[in-house]
Amino acid sequence: MSKLSHIDEQNRPTMVDVSHKTASARQAHARALVEFPAEVAARFADGDIQTAKGPVFATAIIAGVMGAKRTHELIPFCHPLGLDNCAIEIHLDEERRAVIDCHCKVNHRTGVEMEALTGATVAALTVYDMCKALSHEIRITETRLIAKTGGKKDYHSE
Repeated sequence: MSKLSHIDEQNRPTMVDVSHKTASARQAHARALVEFPAEVAARFADGDIQTAKGPVFATAIIAGVMGAKRTHELIPFCHPLGLDNCAIEIHLDEERRAVIDCHCKVNHRTGVEMEALTGATVAALTVYDMCKALSHEIRITETRLIAKTGGKKDYHSE
């Protein structure tokens, strides 16, 4: 079994020392799903809902990118990264769920999985916040890593 990377020899939490690693291209793709009650899903027109707070998905995209950029401020042992790119796409699937995909890229000594996961999660939370006046039955049902490349090994879930 692998050793946890954020635990030192004395079993204390620690930041991973990446100073010896060589910078390389790294990418990550995370996805979050948001389920809506039928009465909320019915309000989506042209792929978005206009609310008093503004367009839901457009606002969630901005919030998700902001969240990804600030991941190191939220997750204690994440290294601060200057992202080379963060792109968030949101669409409704055939079940009228919001599918939020966050793609992050960096050329660094550490990966961007946490940034992609944070971006997708913050976007999902923003969708919830902007739609909660319509229903509190909205559910964020899944946030997961879809793929990552670069570093020790690549990962693809699909």
